[in-house]
Amino acid sequence: MRIGFAVPQYGAFADPKFIGGASARLEEMGYDSLWTADRILAPLTPSDPYPGGDGTMPPAFATFFDPLAALTLAAVNTCEVRLGTSTLNALWQPPLLLARSLASLDLLSGERLDVGIGLGWLRDEYTATGVPWEGRGTRLEEALDVMEAVWTEDVVEHKGALWTVPPSHVRLKPAQRPRPPVLLAGFTPAALERVGRRADGWLGVALPPSDLRIAWGMVLGAAERAGRDPSELRMVVRVNPAIVAEPAAPVQVPHVGTVDQVVEYLRAVAEVGADEVLVDVQASARSREDLLELAESVITGLRAS
Repeated sequence: MRIGFAVPQYGAFADPKFIGGASARLEEMGYDSLWTADRILAPLTPSDPYPGGDGTMPPAFATFFDPLAALTLAAVNTCEVRLGTSTLNALWQPPLLLARSLASLDLLSGERLDVGIGLGWLRDEYTATGVPWEGRGTRLEEALDVMEAVWTEDVVEHKGALWTVPPSHVRLKPAQRPRPPVLLAGFTPAALERVGRRADGWLGVALPPSDLRIAWGMVLGAAERAGRDPSELRMVVRVNPAIVAEPAAPVQVPHVGTVDQVVEYLRAVAEVGADEVLVDVQASARSREDLLELAESVITGLRAS
């Protein structure tokens, strides 16, 4: 199982020098991948509860470094580690522009980009970007069509319900051919079906292993129905634990727990079939030094297993 870690990018960690330096240090520790997330605002009165804890959005989300800028800093300060987004909201900008940005990042990083895409959970962010909340799934399908064409076609042309691209040359292509791997998030039947039908993998989160197994089975079933080889798909599971000194009640793990408890959960995730895990401790790390110490403890525990 590959082991990933979140690039520092929000709250007290949204500092360019620290982002670059921490990325280099995380690669030295032996992490296989580094990932950025996507948040644009923290409403005073949110339209939707945060999907974790008691539903309160972490205060640190009010300061959020741009995910692609943060990943660029990670790219120029590392050599071999994979670089991904978990997750990037693909609907807040036109897909033609997003495809160009991601192709540029894949070139800059030397073929190391994984494109992880989600739809988000906060209606306020859609309102602020002028994007309709309704019809997100349909919008994502067409956005993926546009990006696929930009990345793979010599003459790019698209005419859909939402976007039109006249026959054009867009010759800036990703370094990875035919394109960077695309991973999709989501838990609804429609989202899991979409992963199996057209993505290279699924971005899951910290659910009980039995629930992950069920969701992954739905993805693999959708892949089979679409005539694809299910063995070629990847499962990446994101965990955002609050690391504590004393053991937490089992029902709280992995959302709260010691390093050993979180590591034990991640081992269970590997048994379910996860190809990769991603750990983010920014919401609970007390300092920059603490964040790196926790990162060291997590990977040491996993490598020892």
